[in-house]
Amino acid sequence: MKKTRTFIFLLLFLSALEIFAQESKQLIYRINIKENIGSNTMIYLQNGLRKAQSEKATCVLLHMNTYGGGVMEADSMRTAILNSELPVYVFIDNNAASAGALISIACDSIYMRKGATIGAATVVSATDGMAAPDKYQSYMRGMMRATAESHGKDTVIVNGKPVEQWRRDPKIAEAMVDEKVVVPQLDDDSTRVLTLTAEEAVKLGYCEGIAESIHEVATSYLGYKDYEIKTYNPTIYDHIRGFLMNGIVQALLIMIIIGAVYFEIQAPGIGAGAAIAIIAAILYFTPLFLSGYAQSWEIIIFVIGLILIVLELFVIPGFGIAGALGIIFMITGLLLAMIGNINFNFEGVSLNAFFKSLMTLLAGLGLGFALIIYASSRIGKKGFLKNVALNADQEGYMSVSMEPASIVGKSGIAATVLRPSGRVEVDGELYDAASIFGFIDKGESIIVRRYENSQVYVVRKPNSSK
Repeated sequence: MKKTRTFIFLLLFLSALEIFAQESKQLIYRINIKENIGSNTMIYLQNGLRKAQSEKATCVLLHMNTYGGGVMEADSMRTAILNSELPVYVFIDNNAASAGALISIACDSIYMRKGATIGAATVVSATDGMAAPDKYQSYMRGMMRATAESHGKDTVIVNGKPVEQWRRDPKIAEAMVDEKVVVPQLDDDSTRVLTLTAEEAVKLGYCEGIAESIHEVATSYLGYKDYEIKTYNPTIYDHIRGFLMNGIVQALLIMIIIGAVYFEIQAPGIGAGAAIAIIAAILYFTPLFLSGYAQSWEIIIFVIGLILIVLELFVIPGFGIAGALGIIFMITGLLLAMIGNINFNFEGVSLNAFFKSLMTLLAGLGLGFALIIYASSRIGKKGFLKNVALNADQEGYMSVSMEPASIVGKSGIAATVLRPSGRVEVDGELYDAASIFGFIDKGESIIVRRYENSQVYVVRKPNSSK
């Protein structure tokens, strides 16, 4: 009996030791950044940081090898690192160039493989690879400097006296962008954009140590004797979300939404335009909502805008307050969804993020209006839009009256305001009509250009007056 109790006691003791050992094991959460910096890598980092926090990791380690990428995405990534509750370290396996340098400088500690480099953060044009105008370089210099300064100062002893100095010299960060910035610690003439080797980075305080592997970083520099590494592995949904959150893709989706809504208004009842607009809106808002950018109320604003436009066109005559409010609501919803605000609080939103969102919106709107103008001129003509609208000379049976087709080419008067829909009077008869180009005021002379889908299409008669 005594032996049994001893055995049970030993078993419980060993189990407790095992539990204690598991609890004391350090968890390193690794996030790979081994492609161009863009919407995908931004999503990986943001999701990885949240995952590391939820799994109570000891630290996050970025495994980096990149030649750079988008400045906007890099800014979002460095902000996420600076705001992280967990310490974030980076192991530069080979390159941390351009945007990669900005992200690395934001980390609490930098470790580099022998032969790795960091720097060359000059902003270049995406089209020709040439250096961007100075205003972009100035912004990048400021961002690099601010990131370096965020790590504060250390007190060191110089000639027996305590002296405060930057942990990471902001001048060096600026020199990675602008070749005109002089770095006194370097032996060369500083006539080139600064790129540091591992040894140079250690000398200048931009690298905490040289290592050949993550294991060496964990044991030799972080002091972890017993540790576990978990790697964040992006899912297919992360890839899709990152693709849909690309600025170019977002602009194209806005273009499709605007164009589809317009063509649904021009040919109501068919439903194709409405279906395309709904699908494009879902693809636009869903990744933003899942990433925490778009809030429910912002999506509601967009939907209200669409409802107001529909009511203005089909219920309320003319085009007035409801239509104008609808356009404002819809555009506001599209814009705010891209900005990471909470309940209209923009305190944590950078000017850079707002500017990016605004430019994306304007690009989408511009492309949408260009699409409308082009497609409107091609409807009924040769090409893929030939059959979008039915022509009077098409063969087959028609379920609607073709009597108005006889007035094509005739002149008349706008019986109501056409913005773009309304009514016109031709040969003493009233017809539902739509303006092909621009708005037409009541009383202006018009010419009937075509009759399609039970709709008369007109243009303002040259030199017409009320």
